[in-house]
Amino acid sequence: MGTHLSGRTRICGIIGDPIEHTLSPRMHNAAFQSAGLDYIYVPFRVRREDLTLAIQGMRALHIRGLSVTIPHKVAVMSLLDEIDPLAQKIGAVNTVSNECGVLTGYNTDSTGFLRALEAEKIDLKGKNVCILGAGGAARAIAFSVADRGARLTILNRHPDSAEGLANRILKFFRQHVLALELNRENLKTALRGTDLLVNTTSVGMSPNFDETPVPLTLLNRKLIIFDIIYNPLKTRLLEGAEKRGARVISGLQMLVWQGAAAFELWTGAKAPMERMREATLKALRSSED
Repeated sequence: MGTHLSGRTRICGIIGDPIEHTLSPRMHNAAFQSAGLDYIYVPFRVRREDLTLAIQGMRALHIRGLSVTIPHKVAVMSLLDEIDPLAQKIGAVNTVSNECGVLTGYNTDSTGFLRALEAEKIDLKGKNVCILGAGGAARAIAFSVADRGARLTILNRHPDSAEGLANRILKFFRQHVLALELNRENLKTALRGTDLLVNTTSVGMSPNFDETPVPLTLLNRKLIIFDIIYNPLKTRLLEGAEKRGARVISGLQMLVWQGAAAFELWTGAKAPMERMREATLKALRSSED
């Protein structure tokens, strides 16, 4: 992004409701500036009932790209021209790219999750992975896990949703997935054989800092724990896991890696990862003050 806006400035943004908490504008605008690109990224609050109008506006205003967050990741799919094959399997889109009026949906949550693990030199093949939650992010992560040859257990407060996701995995990968209600007993049983625990629920997210989806007494030092929540930077789950000697990965890693994947789709340039991480971390710390 240059020092001033002009008729040549390319527009990107994020749509969701609520949207006030998003760190994405700080991350992407820092990336555009670092890369010397005449782009700008802005947040748009879009209600459920206005999603169709928003996507029509993307076409009319020649918006180059959009990030898509809650509650639009599934509903937006029917409004697009093309869907990336992986996003189609997952059944959720979090990034839209506008190529000369053709709108294509992608799922960079999956890419972000895998790149975060790769950065930590974690190989999923043959691992036992337990996912908490069954929403849009859980879908993306579950498909990534199944695709990399790991065994999967899904725990969710509503077991029907967990079973629905398990059946979707079975359809595409011919892989049986254990789907259970998220409660203490099922957690206790599942965690005995788990290598990687991934929290995709909102339990522990700001402002509810003291909450955790897993009783800390069930954690052990053999676990790797990935909490995709990034505000707070270190959730109570991650703090408790560290105290028990477990290896932890913050949601900030997934946020930045998925943002980098979107940046590369929109610009064709290599994402300035360190600058994106620095800007996001600074924005997160300022929001906690």
